[in-house]
Amino acid sequence: MAVGEASFPSMPSIGGVRLGTAAAGIKKPGRRDLVVIEIPESASVAATFTRNAFCAAPVHVAKAHLSQQSARYLLINTGNANAGTGAAGLRDAERCCAALGELAGVEPETVLPFSTGVIGEPLPVERIVAGLEPALAALAEDQWAAAAEGILTTDTRTKGATRQVELSGGTVTLNGISKGSGMICPNMATMLGFVACDAAVDAETLTEWLQEAVKVSFNAITVDSDTSTNDACTLIATGRGPAVQTAEDEQRFRTALTTLLTELAQAIIRDAEGATKFVTIDVEQATSVEEAREVAFTVAHSPLVKTALYASDANWGRILAAVGRAPVEALDVDKIGIDLGDVRLVENGGRADSYTEEAGSRVMAQEEIVIRIQLGRGDAVATVWTSDLSHDYVSINADYRS
Repeated sequence: MAVGEASFPSMPSIGGVRLGTAAAGIKKPGRRDLVVIEIPESASVAATFTRNAFCAAPVHVAKAHLSQQSARYLLINTGNANAGTGAAGLRDAERCCAALGELAGVEPETVLPFSTGVIGEPLPVERIVAGLEPALAALAEDQWAAAAEGILTTDTRTKGATRQVELSGGTVTLNGISKGSGMICPNMATMLGFVACDAAVDAETLTEWLQEAVKVSFNAITVDSDTSTNDACTLIATGRGPAVQTAEDEQRFRTALTTLLTELAQAIIRDAEGATKFVTIDVEQATSVEEAREVAFTVAHSPLVKTALYASDANWGRILAAVGRAPVEALDVDKIGIDLGDVRLVENGGRADSYTEEAGSRVMAQEEIVIRIQLGRGDAVATVWTSDLSHDYVSINADYRS
């Protein structure tokens, strides 16, 4: 189940970035579950990772490798998170990097590993190693769609986005893929996201720009308030295209990057486990962006709000209650306004005089819904995207390991 129609975009090749997949049988036989992405030697690489204290072994290894040498390969497996596996998990991740390094003729430290799937199970290293040769044999610049399929877990569809932006020195292309449907409340990244471009940007600058773009994209979505042990988002700049030279170049590139990441992040919410609604929560007139985000996430995380959305039940009091319990000091409820689409719900401390149940129900029945909250205490704004909470979400997660 997913919200809205979607098709994987046609993606131009990015010279030097090749992608290959294999069916390694990590969890289920016969499906793509191993992805290798080759990066040119000239590339700059930036990444953000989960802040979950139980972060997975591949997160530890990828961070360590990225700090030592420039990356040449990304190695991604699904079906097993290699999280909660202690020292053995670290050794297993390193073994996979060493195996790929040997086959590709590069140092193991130039391989960044990424995993997603069941937590607490030993990584099936032998299956992954056996899948490396066919994945390398499949490497090609036009395999973005296959790679997007190879990183899926409970997702029902692939997620991809592409942009081209004109800089002073020519055209830059950006391609990106992501995966994620559940355990989505990112903290520094998303479940898994991989973006490549042909711009020339140094690694330090690229990291800064990625972190800023992630804040308003992948870090502005939530399905179930759970932050994964494996979250990671990687940005590659091959350097084979135009350099980002002027202030206008920087603005154009960063805008393209942010809109691409936002599209990928919203695709995750549209494909959230069991989702029937795509919900935008806009908070305005806050004293700070952090305050606006606190209010937005409190509403987005409320099971009562989310189940009302699923039922198309105009129980607006649940939204009001969530706003009221947000961790914000000295809220003046008489100044707060709440709108559901084009319907005013709350003003002057209670239900708006213009509100009718019929109007509220009309908006709640829509597949895409906007909740707008005005706090009446400042000029800061923030937006969060979320989904409803359905019977299917419970079923998917109750049956996840079977």
